[in-house]
Amino acid sequence: MFEIAGHKVTYDDIKDRKDAWYADWTMTVAQDEEWKKWMQEYFIKECKMIKGLVSREAAMISLMWGLKLSDFDLK
Repeated sequence: MFEIAGHKVTYDDIKDRKDAWYADWTMTVAQDEEWKKWMQEYFIKECKMIKGLVSREAAMISLMWGLKLSDFDLK
């Protein structure tokens, strides 16, 4: 997620943080879509998930643990 969003942050940088670390960085809607696409491919290949479920799972993970979106428009 951080690589796709263009941030030089690693898992080791945040793994022990107890604060709202996820609020420190943002990603664009396009980067979020790219991240969800990457997750879907990963779920199918590595986790052997059914193709019909991966889109929903990626969307839920993005909603729960994804970075906040910097260019989200409610229009």
